[in-house]
This record gives sequence, structure tokens and C-alpha cells, in this order.
Amino acid sequence: MSSSIVIIPTYNEIENIEAIIRAVFDLQKEFHVLIVDDNSPDKTGDCVRGLQEEFKGRLFLETRLEKSGLGTAYIHGFKWAIAKGYDYIFEMDADFSHTPSDLLRLLKACENGADLAVGSRYKKGVNVVNWPLHRVLLSYGASIYVKLITGMRVDDPTAGFVCYKRKVLEAIDLDSVRFVGYAFQIEMKFRAHLKHFKIEEVSIIFRDRVLGKSKMSSSIISEAIWGVFVMKIRSLFLKNKF
Repeated sequence: MSSSIVIIPTYNEIENIEAIIRAVFDLQKEFHVLIVDDNSPDKTGDCVRGLQEEFKGRLFLETRLEKSGLGTAYIHGFKWAIAKGYDYIFEMDADFSHTPSDLLRLLKACENGADLAVGSRYKKGVNVVNWPLHRVLLSYGASIYVKLITGMRVDDPTAGFVCYKRKVLEAIDLDSVRFVGYAFQIEMKFRAHLKHFKIEEVSIIFRDRVLGKSKMSSSIISEAIWGVFVMKIRSLFLKNKF
């Protein structure tokens, strides 16, 4: 059995899902893959089920009844992976914005002492391809804002390409995580930071999706902006429960 599992949440990713699964399984290191699908109308889940016989014992599918947010999809996946005994638990997008071969670099960082390895777009400048300027400025500005509010020395706190050691996820009260959108990524890193886990950033190149539609929305941005401030205040008054 592999000690590493890659969790990929999906909603209408039929154009990408088979290719991303095969790309992970083509790596020299053996990774398992868990797809957490929110009952995609485009039959993403059916595609995964069709591949499970080919990748028996390596490819797993959890289907939820409806679209319920990125954060809850990952929490579902984390609990599943912990119960199955995986030592290294990864987050990765389905749309190839994260390069599958970089999984090896994140794993190496954790094997060499990091508790949490972050695939960082901003560790060495701005390494983003095919984003419009306004989106780059919004994302980079959000990273600076989060660093100022939280005190974390993480250049890309909103990054969604991450490797966790199991002990990090076991130490966090997953049921108390509040954010469900992209701010979920900030909250998870902040909770790990408060528990003094070692967070290391690995510089990656982030490429905007070519196929499918982005899930970004104004409500997600609002959650990230206002939610981070509230999260920081809560952490000051609820130190023993955060």
C-alpha cells in the first residue's frame, strides 16, 4: 500500500479528470488518488468509476449528494485518508493548474522535515501563467493581506497544492473548520501555524486551467477578505479551541 494519497475534489471536471488521474499514476513514485465528487451533472463520477477497475486498489471515489464547497470536500477526504492510514495526504486541483510531477517535490519536503509543504506561486516572484493581470494582483494582494493579519510567514497562504503529514490533520479539529471556499486554504495553514507545525514552501509554476470553468466567484473573494480578519480575532479569544 502507498503511504501517499492525492485528494482531488471535483465538480464538472469531465474534460480533465481522466488525464489528471493518469498523470498522477504515471509518476515514478506510487501515489493513490481519492476523487471527492459533488455529484457532477457532467458525469465526472461515472468516468472515475469506469477507471477504477484499471487502477484497482489505487483509485478511490467518494460521491457527495450535491455541490457543498471546496473546504467540506477536502475535510471529507482528510477524514477518509486518516481512517485508511495514509502518512502523506495531498490536495491538488483537477484542472492541471498544478503540475502532477511537483507532487514528488512536495513529498520530498515533508520527508525531509516539513510538516506541511505548500506548492507556492509567490516564493520566488510571481510564477503564474495565463492569468489576467487583475487576477494576479488580487491573488498576490490577498497573500500580503493574509500575512499581515495572521502573522504567518507564508508567501502563498491561499495555495491549494499542499502535502500534509497525517499528524497535522490529526491535530486539527476538522469539524470546527469554518470556511468552505478558497479561504479554507488559509484557515488550514493558520491552524497548523498556531500549533507550531513546520510549514515549508516549494516554488511551483501555476498555470490557469485550459479546459472547464473556474469556480471562482465574488462570494469566495468576500469570504477570504472578511473571513480572515474574523478568523484572527477568534483565534485570540479561543486559543485553546482553535
